[in-house]
Formats: sequence, structure tokens, C-alpha cells
Amino acid sequence: MNRRSFRSPLARALGLGSAKSGVRHWWAERTTAVALVPLCLWFVASIVAHSGSDYAAFIAWIRSPLATNCMILLLIALFHHSALGLQVVIEDYVHSDVRFAAIVAIRLGCYGLAVIGIIATLQIAFGG
Repeated sequence: MNRRSFRSPLARALGLGSAKSGVRHWWAERTTAVALVPLCLWFVASIVAHSGSDYAAFIAWIRSPLATNCMILLLIALFHHSALGLQVVIEDYVHSDVRFAAIVAIRLGCYGLAVIGIIATLQIAFGG
């Protein structure tokens, strides 16, 4: 039986197939997206609930262990998801030698902002 192949002759000759990579990145994007749903809902509901509060009430709220932990989880998931998404955009649309430098800059920026947010949250939580 003569089976028609959709692969190019060069691909058949070189034995090229899928890159077998990217699954971990794909799962990380989906996992952070699912984690962001309840965390963002919690954050928006909390901000709405404290919209009429004064500064002292807001600080007292953020000092509660639940609010502190949820805020840190939100920052981690948000900036990790942002870094993954921006990396995909750069990989898809930047076709020059700048690609690697752009990905490194995006990751450093996103993770740096996450660290700054976590430090600020911990300073508020522990009264620093």
C-alpha cells in the first residue's frame, strides 16, 4: 500500500519531527491562569469591600495572615503568568538576535516586580 506522506523530502531525510518541547511551558501557562481566577476574584472582592475604608482599616486587613498569603500568591502567579505570556509573544514575533536579550529582560522585569511586590506586602504585614 502506497501511503502518502505530508512531510517534506528534507524532513524525511533528516528524520525531523516535533521539537518535543514546550509542554512544560504550556502547562505552566494554564496552571497560572487557573490559579489567577480565584486569586483575582478574591482581590477584586476585597478591594470593593474595603473601598470606603480608611488607611488604617486597609492596613489591618492586609496584615491578616489570609490576606498576606493570598496577596503573595497573587503576585507570584500574576508575574509568572505575565513572563510566560510575554515570552511567547517575543518568540512568535521577534525574528532577530534580540530575541534572547528581550526574553531575559522580560523575565528579569517580571520577576523583579514580583519580588518588589512581595517585599512591600511583607513590610506592610509585619509593620516594617
